[in-house]
Amino acid sequence: MVDNAAPIKGVLAAALTALDENFSPDSKLTADHCHWLLANGCNGIGLLGTTGEAFSFSASERMRLLEGVIDQGIPPDRLIVGTGAAALDDAITLTAHATSLGCVGCLVVPPFYFKNISDDGLYAAYDEIITRVDNPALRLYLYNFPQTSAVPITRNVIDRLIKTWPDTIAGLKDSSASVENMVGLARDYPELSIYSGTERLLLDILEAGGKGCIAAGANITAPAIAALYSEWEKSGASPAAFKAQEKVSALRDVFDGISMIPAMKLLLARHLNLPRWAQVVPPMVPITDDGIDAFMAHAKSGGVVLS
Repeated sequence: MVDNAAPIKGVLAAALTALDENFSPDSKLTADHCHWLLANGCNGIGLLGTTGEAFSFSASERMRLLEGVIDQGIPPDRLIVGTGAAALDDAITLTAHATSLGCVGCLVVPPFYFKNISDDGLYAAYDEIITRVDNPALRLYLYNFPQTSAVPITRNVIDRLIKTWPDTIAGLKDSSASVENMVGLARDYPELSIYSGTERLLLDILEAGGKGCIAAGANITAPAIAALYSEWEKSGASPAAFKAQEKVSALRDVFDGISMIPAMKLLLARHLNLPRWAQVVPPMVPITDDGIDAFMAHAKSGGVVLS
């Protein structure tokens, strides 16, 4: 079975991706941000996931970004890299590439273009990726995000994959927003590393035996989320930990009703005085000029202030 001592425990940021003027990933700025995240309490980085706009980039752009971030000093054993794709060959290429660079894991969303696919079809996709990557170092994390992918990962698929690939299937990120589903996964699959897809449920997943969270909000509120994890490590589900969770959830609530990726990028652009950080890849759009002041005031009143 997979050695559960190896996966990253604690707070992982679902990192934003900085862009150049052509909407391609900027590895230098992205690496700088990753260094800030690690210096401010994050235990690891979820690179090139949903928050990182990964599916707006080509496979070659994604590989260049990963290589550039590692070249800029981000340790690959702190990286879980999103390597899923609609095209099977792209998913295989990206997964093989990240594994060859020593990344601790690959987070693989289901192929998402065709909907209502069978369990047999989803199992076959993951089985083919693992078979063709053909690397015993591969640690594959399933990415359950049915609201976006529209392809839920069922217990039947998980069971079959664990049975076939017990040394490769390492865990799962659950972004279903269902605490019952997430806690049930942690309870029923103790051999897997289960992560919450939101910092709002960090205490819940830790109490259920999960490993932590891979969360978008950490791009801005990493110190507060790290303080919650530290409090839980020290005293479990103590009153102080519940208070810390309330603070983390309140900070995340600031982004409710707002397109979160452009909002977080705007905060970074203003904090760093680097306007390029506010860029997003079309069809996503930045916060409009007439909405910037209102959002910045809203963020400040909600306690979301970078330092």
